[in-house]
Amino acid sequence: MTGPSLSERYASAQEYEDAQPDTAISRLRDIVLGDNPNDAESIKTKEQALQSLANLYAKQGDADALRTLLTELRSLFALIPKAKTAKIVRTVVDTIAKVPNSTAVQLEVCKEQVQWAQTEKRTFLRQRIEVRLATLYLETKDYTSSISLIGKLLTEVKRLDDKLLLVDIHLLESRVHTALRNAPKAKAALTAARTAANSIYIPPAIQAEIDTQSGTLHAEEKDYKTAYSYFFEAFEQFNALDDRKAVLSLKYMLLCKIMLSSAEEVPGMISSKAGLKYAGIEVDAMRTVAKAYQDRSLQGFQEALKVHAEQLVDDPVVHTHLSALYNTLLEQNLIRLIEPFSCVQISHLAQLIKLPLETVLNKLAQMILDKKFAGTLDQGAGCLDVFEEPPADEIYPAALKTFSNMGHVVDTLFNRSQKIMA
Repeated sequence: MTGPSLSERYASAQEYEDAQPDTAISRLRDIVLGDNPNDAESIKTKEQALQSLANLYAKQGDADALRTLLTELRSLFALIPKAKTAKIVRTVVDTIAKVPNSTAVQLEVCKEQVQWAQTEKRTFLRQRIEVRLATLYLETKDYTSSISLIGKLLTEVKRLDDKLLLVDIHLLESRVHTALRNAPKAKAALTAARTAANSIYIPPAIQAEIDTQSGTLHAEEKDYKTAYSYFFEAFEQFNALDDRKAVLSLKYMLLCKIMLSSAEEVPGMISSKAGLKYAGIEVDAMRTVAKAYQDRSLQGFQEALKVHAEQLVDDPVVHTHLSALYNTLLEQNLIRLIEPFSCVQISHLAQLIKLPLETVLNKLAQMILDKKFAGTLDQGAGCLDVFEEPPADEIYPAALKTFSNMGHVVDTLFNRSQKIMA
């Protein structure tokens, strides 16, 4: 009498996933790693069991178990097609990424898999794992290693003419250069990604990534209107795919509205059908910032940055623009406060604006140097002397205009005399 088939054993193991996860793990491991048949149907069942096993480990937060699992699977990889192996490895690596605070483990796993793929001469798999490794270097701010690995990959992949992988690599290169504040190289890499994408069909998810990066670069150039349109395109595509990255696109759309001084539109966008679908801490953070900006409240702004530090300060795209916004808000508030005075104590200004004296002093000095208002700091007396704006002197511009007109007259007379002489 034959025992239960592999698919029956898999169905049985699934019944224990919620109530007895350890029993389910033991049974799933037996299906995946045990001495079982390797025909097409069995391989399909093993693949399903492996996905369930990886998800259980991820649910338990056991990244090390997933790392060990990849090593244990190498005997199975020798028996199945290379394309199937690549899919399984990438699936397990993606599952490790779901475990919180697993970046260090992901780095080690990627390095191990790259080394194994090199030994086994699996170029297709190695290149894709190296792209993931370069992405992890970017996340850990190891930009030198990321750029170095990207350069090596570009040389290889251009030779193979793998357009889809080329799009991924150029897009990653653009993100690294954006993080390094190198706008020209970031734009060049994005253009290269678009050129490669135009010659092939690319999945909507990658097109959404390209639009997000385009929006980021336009926002860096303070072209928030164009940036908004790109983020909107990305949001629609991620939303259609039910991808959680849609939340980030929505967050950047709200940021653009705030930077365009249209903060009053933010509540309406959040309460729309699409906005309600992604309601959460990311959207709440932008709502708080919009409210503070509308109220011209520095305290509200600082409170938002403090309460939602992870969503606002730790996000490099948002933090860059909110820093500029905070400075603008601070300058507007200071100019409004000093307007009635010709001489005012700096400590009084600090008290009115509820900021440290040193911060206010430094900002006033910067504003005077930037010619935001006419004044001087009397640090001995601890006062700010504000001057009336001197009337514009019309003599010098008028003199320059006269010289320009005279030069034009002389040039015209010279040209006419040349014609007479001819």
